[in-house]
Amino acid sequence: MDIGLVVGLLALGVMGALMDYSATRQQLLNAGENPHYYVERQFLFVVLGVIAMVVVSRIDYRRFEIATTLFYVLGLLSLAGVFVVGSSSQGAVRWYNLGVIQIQPSEFTVLVMILAVATYCARRPEGLVMYDVQRIIVMAILPLGLIVLQPDLGTAIILTITVATMMIIAGVPPRFMVVLAVLGALFVVAAIYGGVLHQYQINRLTAFLSSNSSNQEVRSVIYNVVNAKSAIGAGGLHGAGAFNGLETTLGYVPENRTDFIFSAVGEQFGFIGSTFVVALLSFIGYRIFAIARDAKDQLGRLLCVGIFVFFAFSCFENIGMNMGIMPVTGIPLPMISYGGSSALVFFIAGGAVLSVSRRHGS
Repeated sequence: MDIGLVVGLLALGVMGALMDYSATRQQLLNAGENPHYYVERQFLFVVLGVIAMVVVSRIDYRRFEIATTLFYVLGLLSLAGVFVVGSSSQGAVRWYNLGVIQIQPSEFTVLVMILAVATYCARRPEGLVMYDVQRIIVMAILPLGLIVLQPDLGTAIILTITVATMMIIAGVPPRFMVVLAVLGALFVVAAIYGGVLHQYQINRLTAFLSSNSSNQEVRSVIYNVVNAKSAIGAGGLHGAGAFNGLETTLGYVPENRTDFIFSAVGEQFGFIGSTFVVALLSFIGYRIFAIARDAKDQLGRLLCVGIFVFFAFSCFENIGMNMGIMPVTGIPLPMISYGGSSALVFFIAGGAVLSVSRRHGS
């Protein structure tokens, strides 16, 4: 087993729970609520995630192939089910409210699609032809459409990029990918002008290009980004220290425990702390990439590649939107942002990668 990856994932999970606590403690105290509310729940998901990671890592990843169709069907049903019995928040219907916890099925669906694409491509060692490309597209469009309707634009973007990268690694001819890129661009244009995307989503995608604008309408859209950048800048070299920092502890940065958790890292622990977090994320990404490189078969290689893209792009997008260089899409920072579904998904993904690493020579 890759001990480095295990230690990195454990460290990241614990660090994330403590960071959630540091970012929210003062706000909860000011509201007269339990200051340990978020850290207790996040630690619970970390523990459950570690258990899931150990269980998955002990299963031969080649056995997952048998249940791929079942996982895919369950994924579609779970995505469709939120429109019937799911709970809504801020105009989005993405979660199942189970009382103590909320589950977001779209995040698990990304992992299911990684397994589905890896399985399909691994069964065609002779290479992919246009018919195979069409089948993969159809296989991806079904969950993608349901995710967009929720709406969950961030997960839709990750799913698209992950599947496209896996297809390239699987050997899809470049001419096919060019055609797909053109069709994808046309689809985006149609979605924008056809009313598929809400106006606030369009504003989020475009406003970051004018993050320094004095226009009040633009600044209202990127309010979170402006305050997140201010918090990161206020941290300086060493930061204000844990549980300190006016921007994040007093709630001037909305969603400072989820989408904008990196602003809390920057303000409270400064450039040094932020660099440490980025270094740890980079180390985990490198170990996943190395295991993909050394995998003994196409299934293991594509499975790890998909998880690597899922993890790496989530890190890049989240930190980028905190710094104002990427659009605000609601993508969490893996295992640091507060959220049980995200923590469980990335621990399970880590278990799948560990399963591949344990069987390099078998």
